[in-house]
Amino acid sequence: MQNKDIQPVIDHFLKRIPLTAEEQEYVRSLVKIRHLLSRQYLVQQGEVCRFESFVTKGFLRSFYVDSKGNDFTLHFAMEDWWISDSASFLREVPATRNIVAVEPTTVLQLDKAAIETLYRQVPVFERFWRIMNENACLAQDERILNAIMLSGAERYEALLYKYPGIEQRLPQKHIASYLGITPVFLSKIRKLPLTGQQKS
Repeated sequence: MQNKDIQPVIDHFLKRIPLTAEEQEYVRSLVKIRHLLSRQYLVQQGEVCRFESFVTKGFLRSFYVDSKGNDFTLHFAMEDWWISDSASFLREVPATRNIVAVEPTTVLQLDKAAIETLYRQVPVFERFWRIMNENACLAQDERILNAIMLSGAERYEALLYKYPGIEQRLPQKHIASYLGITPVFLSKIRKLPLTGQQKS
């Protein structure tokens, strides 16, 4: 594996924590690279999630399938994002969700042992994961409040404003599922002019 393959995650870390050249090389030694084809699974519901995965190329969707076969989109991840089933990863229990590549995707992965090693050898990584967990909690709180306070149309507009280009990467039926509305309702919303209220 060449250094240039790992550099995106090193740059990602350096935006948030200081790392010496030696520490950067140590991180490189722990990272694994994985390439996924479109529709290939990163994690399947029922198996244990073994990695935290950083996306360097492509797009992934996290979703839950209930006993009736209904598909609920939970999260998505694009370049410069992390994705995993956190409960499965941390507790080493079966995953409650699937994570699948929507398009050809490359991820850089750290397993639990590698992260624990980083905590010991490069203590500043405790700060990095704290920052990431805080951001994830804030995003989850925002999503919950949006679901309560905003209409389906407003949630759709907020999604477009926050993630420009999402419509070109995530199929409409999965966007509808993520927003908690039907594909038919989303189709109607898309025909309406955007209000621009999310820019305030």
